Amino acid sequence: MVLITAMIDAPSDFPPLPPGLTRAPYWLFQRADVYASEQKRVFQGPCWSYLCLAAELPDAGAWRTTAVGDAPVVVTRDEKGAIHAFENRCAHRGALICIDNAGKGARQFACVYHAWTYNLEGTLTGVAFKNGVRGKGGMPASFNMAEHGPRKLRVEIIDGLVFGSFDAQAPSLADYLGPEIVTRIARVFAGRKPVVLARYTQALPNNWKLYMENVKDSYHASILHLFFTTFELNRLSQTGAIIVDESGGHHVSYSQIAKAATGNAEYSAQAIRSDSDYKLADPSLLHGFDEYPDGVTLQILSVFPAFVLQQIQNSIAVRQIVPRGPDAADLNWTILGFEDDTAAQRLARLKQANLVGPAGFISMEDGCVGGFVQRGVVGAPDACEVLEMGGHDATGSESRVTEASVRGFWKAWRARMGI
Repeated sequence: MVLITAMIDAPSDFPPLPPGLTRAPYWLFQRADVYASEQKRVFQGPCWSYLCLAAELPDAGAWRTTAVGDAPVVVTRDEKGAIHAFENRCAHRGALICIDNAGKGARQFACVYHAWTYNLEGTLTGVAFKNGVRGKGGMPASFNMAEHGPRKLRVEIIDGLVFGSFDAQAPSLADYLGPEIVTRIARVFAGRKPVVLARYTQALPNNWKLYMENVKDSYHASILHLFFTTFELNRLSQTGAIIVDESGGHHVSYSQIAKAATGNAEYSAQAIRSDSDYKLADPSLLHGFDEYPDGVTLQILSVFPAFVLQQIQNSIAVRQIVPRGPDAADLNWTILGFEDDTAAQRLARLKQANLVGPAGFISMEDGCVGGFVQRGVVGAPDACEVLEMGGHDATGSESRVTEASVRGFWKAWRARMGI
């Protein structure tokens, strides 16, 4: 947590940012040099990035490909059960080592280009025709395989979530998250083993930071998402709060459905798009079960720079944001159940999975609105976002009518970028 907030030398060619945390210029979402600097200072800096679920690597030789920023990564489980991660880049000519998304039973990996081989830890173990043929050609005698290989990541696991960092000096994962975020992650998993119910990737037509702002923006949730207010799943008048950690980079927004009236009059007074006469053809979509004793029916948790853990009713998912350039990103969704779910609970989770994802009743708008912003600001790079809802600081709040956690994102981002 200390390192995420430590200032570093500012890039000399970036304009100075406005003071405070309530203004973010739109050029931050547009410039290629900003994007390139983020890859080095944020994603390959002393931060922890989500890689995959430990449950996705059930046996020795199981592996998955993933990404940290725009760097491709392989995650493996070795014969002793340990999990490793290394850059998915052959040390010879830079080709992908693993082309497929996942596999099992691997004893080693061979690059398809020239068949250089690597063990499950990512160590270079073989070079085809290293000694040449019939005494001719091959690598020079000075070539030392131990000095070559893809970069390896530090790996730590919390509640079955595998995180990695390129930076050997990063704090421990627990220290990076802080006790409140660790507790809130543990709340969702509750000691249970997750099971993957579905996964899909959504192409976002916007800068990755716009999606992270959206995730942290509790102000928009019951305004943009008509489904939330129509079926009273999330209203700002419900009991809830915002948690922002000390670094600003991690947050939790939570609420619970009120048993009595939930503030319809307050929404009506705003004259905004917040109610409709829509009905569900199958109301059982929202017939869930009491899963958490604290009564919280919605919890959105984010970890800087690009991880989200959601609980919306009984819909549990992890989201991983992968930057794909200044104006594009991939959003990887993994929909979860738990190994000890009953058949009825599993069915409820599958039905409620329709709430989220690229065409989800709730999440569909989030996939569009970032693109609306990216297109809207293209001609005004020096204009700024206004982030004053709820004040000027980046601290937790009992009110969700606030942009405190968005300001927290910029606090952490500025610290890492040094601008």
